[in-house]
Amino acid sequence: RVDRRQRQMCIRDRSYMELQQRIIEHFHHSLDLKAHVIEQFAPHIAQASEQLFHCLASEHKILVCGNGGSAALAQHFSAAMLNRYQHERPGLPAIALGADSATLSAIAEDSHFSDVYSKQVRALGQPGDMLLTLSPADRPASLIQAIQAAHERGMTVIALSGGEGDDIAALLTQEEVEIRIPSSSAALVHEAHLLIIHCFCDLIEHQLFGGHI
Repeated sequence: RVDRRQRQMCIRDRSYMELQQRIIEHFHHSLDLKAHVIEQFAPHIAQASEQLFHCLASEHKILVCGNGGSAALAQHFSAAMLNRYQHERPGLPAIALGADSATLSAIAEDSHFSDVYSKQVRALGQPGDMLLTLSPADRPASLIQAIQAAHERGMTVIALSGGEGDDIAALLTQEEVEIRIPSSSAALVHEAHLLIIHCFCDLIEHQLFGGHI
């Protein structure tokens, strides 16, 4: 009986160590990717945040969209703009286009899911506004159509993407910014996008309010 109990404890200890090792590997993969991203994209993040700042300072708004986990990130960014990031300050106009389930389902049912954001961009977007898109991949039809609609409305686009494609990059003008995370792991891309969003929020607050917050 003692030997059996000892064997069970050894098996449990080995399993516990395996779980810890997987945790360590997850953290290392995330840290390695983020270190690469900051080395490659710090200027792009700064450029994008400056464009977002000028949009808001000119009393225009930001429309933001993504699918799945990226839709949650879009809502996170919108909430940080409308409410606050780290400091109390006046709310800033940002609309997460994926937050209205009635509108999304109506467009998807009457038309096609690829139209769910482009139709909203055409209805809500104005010249001078900005569109921020988020996706761990490079070929989401709904975001491609949203970018095309934004250009029709005289809007500027910032795209946070992932993978190795160039479908989104081919749509953007020279002044627009794409930050493409070089990873095929959607989870790691989402993590990098979240950190970039937090950089946007911090830099926007800093540029708009400076020492007043």
